[in-house]
Amino acid sequence: QVQLVESGGGLVQPGGSLRLSCAASGSILSITTMGWYRQAPGKQRELAAIITSDGTTNYADSVKGRFTISRDNAKKSVYLQMNSLKPEDTAVYYCNAEGRQRDFRNYVSWGQGTQVTVSS
Repeated sequence: QVQLVESGGGLVQPGGSLRLSCAASGSILSITTMGWYRQAPGKQRELAAIITSDGTTNYADSVKGRFTISRDNAKKSVYLQMNSLKPEDTAVYYCNAEGRQRDFRNYVSWGQGTQVTVSS
């Protein structure tokens, strides 16, 4: 099994910044992609940003230019730097990882979620 533990959420004023972190552990052979998804109240979960093992990134249009995703392969970790935060960024943010376990089975894992609230 692969576990993901997130940290870094909280309350911030509009225009402020937060940095989310997520570390993977368990029976990991490889991590192909790591990403951040978010789910606002009453809405479906959506992709915020994703990064592949070679560093290729993709962002939702709503966060382009404000959010930056990065990863540390040695630490099996992914980060989301969020700047110029807006009230509409308020959501539970979930870390995601996909890859292969040591028994060669593929996995898709999710973190428990961390709340980000942007409000004055």
